[in-house]
Amino acid sequence: MSDPWLTIIGMGEDGAAGLGDASRDALAAAKVVFGGPRHLDLAGVGARGRAWPVPFDVAPVLALRGQRVAVLASGDPFWFGAGSSLAAHLAPGEWRALPAPGVPSLAAARLGWRLEDCVTLGLHAAPLARLRPHLLRGCRIIATLRDGDAPAALAAWLCGQGAGAIRMTVLERLGGPAERIRGTSADGFALTDIAAPVAVALDGADLPRGFGLSAAAGRADDLFDHQGQITKAPVRALTLAALQPRAGALLWDIGGGSGSISVEWALAGGRSICIEPRTDRLALIAGNLDRFGLAHRIRIVEGAAPEALAGLPEPDTVFVGGGASAALFQTLWPALPHGVRLVVNAVTLETEALLTDLHARHGGDLTRIEIARAAPLGGMRGWQPLRPVVQWAVTT
Repeated sequence: MSDPWLTIIGMGEDGAAGLGDASRDALAAAKVVFGGPRHLDLAGVGARGRAWPVPFDVAPVLALRGQRVAVLASGDPFWFGAGSSLAAHLAPGEWRALPAPGVPSLAAARLGWRLEDCVTLGLHAAPLARLRPHLLRGCRIIATLRDGDAPAALAAWLCGQGAGAIRMTVLERLGGPAERIRGTSADGFALTDIAAPVAVALDGADLPRGFGLSAAAGRADDLFDHQGQITKAPVRALTLAALQPRAGALLWDIGGGSGSISVEWALAGGRSICIEPRTDRLALIAGNLDRFGLAHRIRIVEGAAPEALAGLPEPDTVFVGGGASAALFQTLWPALPHGVRLVVNAVTLETEALLTDLHARHGGDLTRIEIARAAPLGGMRGWQPLRPVVQWAVTT
């Protein structure tokens, strides 16, 4: 097998001086070197350098297949870098990677943090809300940011989330001669003259007990914008238990309503396609995805099932929370691959009768869920029942 034509080189803020021998040799042998303007300057490649196109595109690299090409990336090219984008288009023998310490490694080394206990995020091209699921008392988060103005914007956002007490360490130009590290809190943020590239380390040791999202399904209804179109928290918890979320698994959420089932599924590590025919509810769903920082894990599809299901990638799990009908199941059931988990909630007598029939024909578990909550009754308290739900759960 011939040597790879492409070498992906991780580079730190110390430039070419910090490269190992293999990276130096690959850089010297390359006829063309791709990278950001800052990396090209640090490497001193002169006329051989080509800056990435804007918007980012790997096509210019792939067009030189077979020539000696090097790509410069920050630190570890496979941590929010160009490495995975390139590798997806190449055979294993076409490329090799020579990583350098990335931002998470350098930040953890400066702070003395166990990297395996930290959440690492690339917020240089993602909304700050991506932090929301990870903001907890005692959290340790290392994140890259867009530019020198971003730490102040982050501090303001954290204060808006009620996390003003969180400790912030701003890390500028890590690994280079101009490295600078400064500490503050979100509610006391007054740092200026922040230089990019910049990262921040967040320490939640000072956040109050109970701060942040629970790790269990059935989170409070008032965390969602729902206008009444929501699977209530206790029923939602039982529904998620029946759905059996798994990291990376794909859910079809048919009749999304407020999107609460999709949100809880995504918080458990899954991906979802949320299908909803009503325009007003689509806006609710989109707002909740932004609120929880989950727009990258949930796709919204406008339309009614079964027509809206055409062309969607195969699901691992399906939830029907609205619009269940005999016509839907006549199309849905034969189309589901073997091993798909299907959960349906019914609140009407007509849908309950349908599920009773489907259970008799296909098996699974049929459960009636009845829950009551204490509520004021005159000058005392009494039980206020929620609407009963009949739930059918089956694996195809």
